[in-house]
Amino acid sequence: MQESPLGGPPVPDHRARQRPADDEYQRFLRYARALGSFDRGHHHLNYTVRPLTERDCPLVAPDHRAPVTVRRRIPTALPVVIRTWQDESEILHAIQGVLPYVPRCVARHRDIVVLGHVEGVPLSRIHPDGTPLDSGVITALAGLLADLTRVRRRHLPPLPASWPRSNRDGRAFLRALAYAAEEQIRERNQARFGGLFAMLGIPEDAMVRFAERLPALISRPFSLLHTDLHRDNVIVSSHGRPPLICVDWELATYGDPLHDLATHLVRTRYPRHQWDEVVEAWSTVMGERRSEAVHGLDRDLQHYLAFERAQSVYPDVMRAAESLGGSPDGRDLDAATQTVHRSLVAAEEPLRLRKVPGEREIERILFRWNESHGAGPSRERAMFPVAWKRDRRVAVRPDFPLWAVSRALFEEGGTSPGRVFKGTAHLNTAVRVEGVGFPVMVRRKVGSPNPLERRFLNEHVVLGVIERTGVRVRAPRVLALGTSGLDEPFTIHTYEGPPDGIRPPAHPVYGLLPNEADDLVDQLAELTAVPCDRIEPLFPVVDFSSWLRAELVRMVGELPKATRDLARELGLPDSVRLAEILTRHILAPRRPVLLHGDLNPWNLVRRADGGLTLIDWEMAVIGDPLYDLVRHMHLTPTRPDIRRRLLSRWSRRLPDDCTKGWQEDWRVYRWIEIIRSAYVDLDRLVTGEGPAAPNVRRALDTYAMTLVEATAALGLPGRSTANPYLARTLPPGGRGRRGGQGGRGGTRMRGGAADIRRSAPSAPVGPAVRGAAHYCKRCACNC
Repeated sequence: MQESPLGGPPVPDHRARQRPADDEYQRFLRYARALGSFDRGHHHLNYTVRPLTERDCPLVAPDHRAPVTVRRRIPTALPVVIRTWQDESEILHAIQGVLPYVPRCVARHRDIVVLGHVEGVPLSRIHPDGTPLDSGVITALAGLLADLTRVRRRHLPPLPASWPRSNRDGRAFLRALAYAAEEQIRERNQARFGGLFAMLGIPEDAMVRFAERLPALISRPFSLLHTDLHRDNVIVSSHGRPPLICVDWELATYGDPLHDLATHLVRTRYPRHQWDEVVEAWSTVMGERRSEAVHGLDRDLQHYLAFERAQSVYPDVMRAAESLGGSPDGRDLDAATQTVHRSLVAAEEPLRLRKVPGEREIERILFRWNESHGAGPSRERAMFPVAWKRDRRVAVRPDFPLWAVSRALFEEGGTSPGRVFKGTAHLNTAVRVEGVGFPVMVRRKVGSPNPLERRFLNEHVVLGVIERTGVRVRAPRVLALGTSGLDEPFTIHTYEGPPDGIRPPAHPVYGLLPNEADDLVDQLAELTAVPCDRIEPLFPVVDFSSWLRAELVRMVGELPKATRDLARELGLPDSVRLAEILTRHILAPRRPVLLHGDLNPWNLVRRADGGLTLIDWEMAVIGDPLYDLVRHMHLTPTRPDIRRRLLSRWSRRLPDDCTKGWQEDWRVYRWIEIIRSAYVDLDRLVTGEGPAAPNVRRALDTYAMTLVEATAALGLPGRSTANPYLARTLPPGGRGRRGGQGGRGGTRMRGGAADIRRSAPSAPVGPAVRGAAHYCKRCACNC
């Protein structure tokens, strides 16, 4: 007995009554472990055993010495499933009288459940995943799903408060599932796997956005759903009555029967040629049992299949990563890589992933994540050294010694998603290293090893010369260079973000403020003092404008055939004709200096003092200082007053040998950049390469306007194409949104060039081009 508060009567001690039951169940669990047959699932340990004594039988078996399955939930199992109800025994008790052929829940105590054993063989042992099933088996499986319509809402345990009030609203049900996946799967695993999801290109809000995009679905009556009817959960019974029995009901829910069909199709892993047969069998059998349940099948099944593929990417990625263990061999890593790639490809459309990384990139990401999470299932990360090989071109720094590099690489693999910044050419991960007084950025190259626009200078050399020269240019400092993991190169820079912590930096995405414009020009002036011979003595800078035009012609000639064909259809000239057009202008010679080469808004970081830090120097070149300024104005929305301010201050702050003739020449560089954008952005639309960068997304969203401006700049008429309405399928853009060529990436236009060519007509190209060209000449901005 327990003492009552304030001297009241004694209170019964319920814990005292639980102790004998605890002891009895623990004793029986030890017996099952010792003598029972064992099976491990994703979430449970299962022991099948026949009780031996009279003492055991009253505890766990209603039929004398009938075999039972003892299930115990694995406490360390990843939360990777949606659960409408938390207690499987409660579900089984509720449906026992309605569906006779389900396992009986014999007893339940704490985390131990004892079920009546179902005699038979799992279907997966007879027909493994991927093998075709007999038509009779398919019909019988459809019958199992149709039988569930007997169970109505009144038979079931109470549903969560988030569940739809209507018993026929499919969209509300599917949204509830999507939000449940977000809450129960993604959010619960965010701390451990959020950084991994971000590195693989899965946005944090992907599932929420999926829910928001769902259209209205046709009304169908709800019923009990199993939601996990695959080959492992179907038992071919020994006695044949009934021939097939469903087991494992812990993921059951209540909703639209189409969801059960979708999960069954995907998880049973039918050969693709059997899908139509399965759907037809389900439609026939379900139609006989409950005809309203098949209404809208052809229209709505795709949405449930999309959800199944979308939510599956989270458990697939997590299980693949966990499967690697402490020291994975090549086969483990290959299998995990293929699983993740296959799942990302399946989820690409429903989650609208911008680009699925290739298997090589996935392999490296998984390897780094595994390095940072160590061996075993523990959720606590223990610090240990990450092996790496130093590149001696960068000296060891006293403020970032060798041990700090290893720790930074360790932190990289286990970082949170808010610290992962995926661009078109690099995967950037911001980390803090204990014992180092500033955050750092680990940079890894991603995307094509041979980008369309070539790189000519080594970024670490450029940044090193800027630092050693002492010019007043705010840029990252290079801390380390080397390879790690699977011989993957990395660079570590200082993190140039907010000073009060690692947060996404602010960029002038809508254009520079007046003080920022002044600061940018001042830094461009400082670059004229950088000694170029310390960077690359042999860089071809004799005639920069001729070199720039030759590079553009080369790039156009090396475009993929699909891009060249589409460019021709849209009226853009080939490389030979382009070379002839570009020779119209001769520019004044100006002293070559170090150029950043890509001053788009996302390479400019706003500082608390009102200035800017210039990041991502990968496209740096040595050339005409006017080009850096003009390219910035092309890539960045620039108001007329800011443009005038930039040009005026630039002409006054730079030395005379860097500015002569600029009034006539700046429009020529602007003209070249418009033409470059027309080809580069079109290639991004066709190939979908490098889609993550926001500057590129903005540029591609306005591609139709870019095409119009480029055609006008080339002095070419709008062309009537084989498909006279081709231009209307391009992203139209609008006034005030021109961001220019992204340069290194873009959002994939759905279906790429094939969709453009197949698209339906809507208006002729010629008049649209001429009208827009007239507007462009009068445009207040960016001209």
